[in-house]
Amino acid sequence: MAKHEELPVLIYSTLEPVYGKGSQLEEAQLRFNNLKTKFIEIFGHPPHVFARSPGRVNLIGEHIDYEGYSVLPMAIRQDTIVAIRKQEGGKVLRIGNVNDKYSLCTYPADPDQEVDLKNHKWGHYFICGYKGYYEYAKLKGVDVGKPVGLDILVDGTVPTGSGLSSSAAFVCSSTIALMAAFDVKFPKKEVAQLTCECERHIGTQSGGMDQAISVMAKSGFAELIDFNPIRATDVQLPSGGTFVIANSLAESQKAVTAAINYNNRVVECRLAAIVLGIKLGMKPHEAISKVKTLSDVEGLCVSFATSRGSSDPVIAVKEFLKEEPYTAEEIENITKEKLPSALGNHPSSLDVLNAAKHFKLHQRAAHVYSEAKRVHAFKDTVSSNLNEDDMLKKLGDLMNESHYSCSVLYECSCPELEELVNTCRENDALGARLTGAGWGGCAVALVKESIVPQFILNLKERFYQSRIDKGIIDKNDLGLYVFASKPSSGAAVFKF
Repeated sequence: MAKHEELPVLIYSTLEPVYGKGSQLEEAQLRFNNLKTKFIEIFGHPPHVFARSPGRVNLIGEHIDYEGYSVLPMAIRQDTIVAIRKQEGGKVLRIGNVNDKYSLCTYPADPDQEVDLKNHKWGHYFICGYKGYYEYAKLKGVDVGKPVGLDILVDGTVPTGSGLSSSAAFVCSSTIALMAAFDVKFPKKEVAQLTCECERHIGTQSGGMDQAISVMAKSGFAELIDFNPIRATDVQLPSGGTFVIANSLAESQKAVTAAINYNNRVVECRLAAIVLGIKLGMKPHEAISKVKTLSDVEGLCVSFATSRGSSDPVIAVKEFLKEEPYTAEEIENITKEKLPSALGNHPSSLDVLNAAKHFKLHQRAAHVYSEAKRVHAFKDTVSSNLNEDDMLKKLGDLMNESHYSCSVLYECSCPELEELVNTCRENDALGARLTGAGWGGCAVALVKESIVPQFILNLKERFYQSRIDKGIIDKNDLGLYVFASKPSSGAAVFKF
């Protein structure tokens, strides 16, 4: 029997296999009916097919996927649905949204078009999927014929800028909708890899976690996601604990702030890896050509640590990377090459170099190596023989350690997240941490199942009420900003 990730995204004729029963199913039926009605209203005919992909919450393993390390997310019930139909003889892509906040976008039906990164439009995320789909089909030798016009309508319930992967849910559902519209099937692991590449068209050097969990999630399980190649291992979480997701209300604009935040950290990690490689015996030109991530030099770091009676790569970080920030000149003295050239003159890397005054190599490497260990400690704890209380306490401790590392070593937190995480802990969360890229977005808290209603009530009073009083959010929308979640299912296609 084929492994889960070897199978294509499944096609359903009813919503129940994905949305379950009860109120969640009723809510989904209303959304799909509304989407179909609105599609007819805008485009004059019904869609051919629907695709959905969920958002995700990362339980542990932040900012390490793009360094080649495993992560441990779960899918949430919030998702993005894309309805699509091929036009008869049309030559444009018309992309609408059920939310009137997003105006209709029109693009040429041309997979070779460039994405205008200086003029950021919400429809660009569909174009990421569109370009990626054609590139991949060509690579695989699949004849998809001449590009045709498409009508597309989007309905997303993953809050934007929340760190719950609204962009990945959009790119994944767009790509899968295109595949369904053209009746092309690829295995889930290939779709996950393809959609990760797709998002790079919008200027984000994504690591692949968000796309992998969105495409490959299974209801009831978190997933340990490994990379190179992508694969997912089911992780059954203890039933006595629930994850509560709470929005800090500070919006994280990953694509807009990439040069000083997200992509800056990607560059710092690459430079840390190259410098470590050189300090541990590689020739500078060899390190620049071969070392892309910190995982590439982990073996050298562990070998060094072994000579000091340890197996911890952080020992090498402490020995060879100074804690004070490096200037570009200091790094160039080590690499014997100018930084733009050392980074391959990649446009997003050049944006980082233009914006950065200095580079914190020690702190970024220490975070990545220690966070990678915590992911496996989390999975090992879940599969251990500990009683449930001890297991939940250990998982909570690992989440707290992860937040400290993200906040202090990786500096991807913000004042609102710090306040929210502390409020969670003060109200009996076993552990709480920022989740997603950070710099805003959400926190995730591990809470005993029995106290979830009271915990959410306390958060509403102690974190959200002051924001309601100031008019930042409407109290009727609180359910969008704080909610409990069990692991949900991944991407799906619907034809009915």
